[in-house]
Amino acid sequence: MGKKYGYVRVSTREQNEDRQLYSMQESGVEKKNIFVDKQSGCSFERPGYLRMMKKLKQGDVLYLHSIDRLGRNYEEILQQWQIITKEKRVDVVVLDMPLLNTSAREQDLTGTFIADLVLQILSYVAQTERDNIRKRQAEGIAAAKRKGIHCGREPKLPPDDFEEVVKGWRDHSYSGKEAAKKLGVSRTYLYKYARARNLM
Repeated sequence: MGKKYGYVRVSTREQNEDRQLYSMQESGVEKKNIFVDKQSGCSFERPGYLRMMKKLKQGDVLYLHSIDRLGRNYEEILQQWQIITKEKRVDVVVLDMPLLNTSAREQDLTGTFIADLVLQILSYVAQTERDNIRKRQAEGIAAAKRKGIHCGREPKLPPDDFEEVVKGWRDHSYSGKEAAKKLGVSRTYLYKYARARNLM
């Protein structure tokens, strides 16, 4: 009998990982065998996932709260599913979708086929829904712009002494880092606004 592992991924927009951790521990996964990744914004770095993948061996069981924890899109989810179930020969238990569970089937070819098929359908539907949301957002932003409505954060106005500080920076009185610090802005902001105002 192999070991039980769990994988938890949460974004900064989601609630904390406690709910996912609790459901895995309830299923008998030891806390030390649960790997957690916190994703922020567009970043999809997954050090916890990579550490877990190195530990997984044939006969182990991987617990996921939901199938979308495996990837950002349809292709990525399917690719990871294939690696885990076919190459590593690890069983998967999806807590919110028991139909995808491979652990109870063992050598049942029909069951494995059904799980693979259901996964493809679910991944496709999830990806289509994400694409539709992005499309609706883009259409909404375009419509708002046509009406003259500003979308997103209001642009931050430069400080009153911006031009004076940039002049000192240009004259090599101080570095870009020092200029940004004097103004209380980031260097990126400093460069962007200096270029926009033709001060560089």
